[in-house]
Amino acid sequence: MKMISSRSALILIVIAQFLGTSLWFAGNAAAPEISSILGENSLIASITSAVQLGFIIGTFFYALFSIPDRFAPGEVFFFSAILAATANILVIVLPFELPIILSCRFLVGFFLAGIYPVGMKIAADYFEKGLGAALGYLVGALVLGTAFPHLLNGLGLDISWKLIFWITSGLAIIGGALVGFFVPDGPYRKANPKFDFSLIPKLSKINALKSAASGYFGHMWELYTFWAFVPMVIISLSKGSFSQPTISLISFAVIAVGGISCAVGGLISQKTGSTKVAQVALTGSGLCCLFLLLVPTSPSFIWIAFLLIWGILVTADSPQFSTLVSQSVSSEYKGTALTLVNSLGFGISILSIQMGHYLLQLMSIEKVMALLVLGPMMGIFLFRSFAKKKRPQTEAS
Repeated sequence: MKMISSRSALILIVIAQFLGTSLWFAGNAAAPEISSILGENSLIASITSAVQLGFIIGTFFYALFSIPDRFAPGEVFFFSAILAATANILVIVLPFELPIILSCRFLVGFFLAGIYPVGMKIAADYFEKGLGAALGYLVGALVLGTAFPHLLNGLGLDISWKLIFWITSGLAIIGGALVGFFVPDGPYRKANPKFDFSLIPKLSKINALKSAASGYFGHMWELYTFWAFVPMVIISLSKGSFSQPTISLISFAVIAVGGISCAVGGLISQKTGSTKVAQVALTGSGLCCLFLLLVPTSPSFIWIAFLLIWGILVTADSPQFSTLVSQSVSSEYKGTALTLVNSLGFGISILSIQMGHYLLQLMSIEKVMALLVLGPMMGIFLFRSFAKKKRPQTEAS
């Protein structure tokens, strides 16, 4: 395959990543209609959790066997996209029963492990410098996709759930083909053909990796719980005076603005470095958790502006922590490190969401969200603590 420029590669990867991860958002958009057909209460939480669990197990599997490093990442991306799209279509083809639907969505999440973190790995193979900006665009595309179902709900578009699944599967296949056929291995890729069960324990001894991962874990404790509870926060702050479409459109704006901040933060990181951008964003979003306690009595334009600022800060650190993860290990381990950190980070996000649901029975949504500050606090503390430790001789070599 003919070598292409890093700029061309990035454009193709960003497009392919968005198309591939559209499978992730299909369940959220289709869940209300599926719930109605099955005669169940809202299945959004169950369908979303199935994908999340699949992604966690999938990323751990890909990391354990070092799949993104042992095999050509473009091929891993392509075949993972095909398998994920197939699992998505099986929801339509197989008997329409909840266990089957959840199983198929689990498989979608499992094979998304070969799309999202592997896309970042491919970008890292093309960018020795400016990786923070490149990953800013990649993560930004994912954030915009996350917000998309809220836009559909806000506009009141009546789209059949089957059509959503067919379209997203087709988009994922196109995305996989873009990378598989048009993005060759990057110039900075260093293959690691050997399978080594001791690799993960070895990686766990690298202080730079532990530092970056700790910041990412603190970020993930806050991020997905914030996204999950944004509509509930809006309902509470509006005192129930906003219509459902209005709530959905504000939710879309609060989440989608984070996609822009990922890209802008990436550009800023080229001048200031990823470490500074990541720390400022994580500290700022942590403070927003606490400031939420001060805004319930404010006019709507103030608390909406506040939520938009929170939406900007809560995502801007994500691509920068991933950049630091990639830079903390040698080239032949980047894919494994990125995939492993993604696996653990998403596991932490599920724990946070479940804790939030439990605490809502005991306290107001504002207090529950305020407690999310524990993630950024621990993330910043551990990020700095591991960064200060001297590199052991084995790490330096």
